[in-house]
Amino acid sequence: MPDRPDGPPTAADVLRISGVALPSEDPRDIYVVDGRITYEPVASAETVAAGWVLPGLVDAHCHVGLDTGGAVDEAEQERQALADLAVGALLIRDAGSPADTRWIDDRDDLPRIVRAGRHVARTRRYLRNYGVEIEPAQLADEVAGQAVRGDGWVKIVGDWIDREAGDLTPCWPADVLGTAIERAHATGARVTVHVFGEQAVADAVAAGVDCVEHGTGISAEVITVMAERGIGLVPTLVNIANFPSIADQAARFPAYAEHLRRLHATSCRRVAEAYEAGVPLYAGTDAGGSIAHGRIVDEVIALHEAGLPAEVALSAASWRARQWLGRAGLDEGAAADLVVYAEDPRQNLKVLYEPQRIILGGKVIR
Repeated sequence: MPDRPDGPPTAADVLRISGVALPSEDPRDIYVVDGRITYEPVASAETVAAGWVLPGLVDAHCHVGLDTGGAVDEAEQERQALADLAVGALLIRDAGSPADTRWIDDRDDLPRIVRAGRHVARTRRYLRNYGVEIEPAQLADEVAGQAVRGDGWVKIVGDWIDREAGDLTPCWPADVLGTAIERAHATGARVTVHVFGEQAVADAVAAGVDCVEHGTGISAEVITVMAERGIGLVPTLVNIANFPSIADQAARFPAYAEHLRRLHATSCRRVAEAYEAGVPLYAGTDAGGSIAHGRIVDEVIALHEAGLPAEVALSAASWRARQWLGRAGLDEGAAADLVVYAEDPRQNLKVLYEPQRIILGGKVIR
């Protein structure tokens, strides 16, 4: 394999990246012409990187434009997006944001975003200032409206603490949820549902949801149905790691606190069981709110530690996630969104912390 060039690359009309284009095992040269990938040799190309090449990383559950208090201004949105970009996350599925981040689409130096509109939540049953808060009779219409606001996804908050019950309970009657998902599908949108507890995830899967966020309460029966229907799971393990501390702060609701601790204790085992059953898993951090941006590598490593083989965990944040979101990988003619590493990240996932080159839209970002 060629030695990695020293120093920053210079501007060039045509770029060359030499190495192994994952998930292939074969060394080959990638050329970038007018921001697109080609494998046709170009003699004038400037070599800007050599090593192991990945399609740009994907954070499949992220919230650009959101912090603990709700929507943030454009300057903070930019800082969040740049933090993700710095670790090679070139594609984000924004799983709900109260901010208008469409201006980012006009920037060729920030990650691409696939949006899900705003969180659709039950009145006073979610974090304040995050979502649109409605009652069940309004759910189907609101979901249809958010489908227009998003990029082919809608986000529903499926459960949250019910203070009267003192524990997690579903936010929506099962039949109402099913009708809302049908409305979303009629618009061509897919639906992803936030769920922690057991009943809400069972209701969502039975209702025909396309993706489960967190999913700490999935049972063996629910896992089987998810595998049969190809329903995605984004476990957000770096977020679930906070369950014990959240429980410690919930002394007023002992049943809820104990429930969170149980869900946390079994979360990694549930992820392993889902993988073994054939459920499609994708890497997402839940960045925004209380989770810092730029943690997608932490999530990949957490998935591996939960039982996914290293290459599977890697693909959940790269080529397989891009395919799921309708974006190309290192294909002929695809946008040149890629990351280059000095070592094979399948052999050591910590290599992902140190990208040698980040190329977005054919431009060298780093």
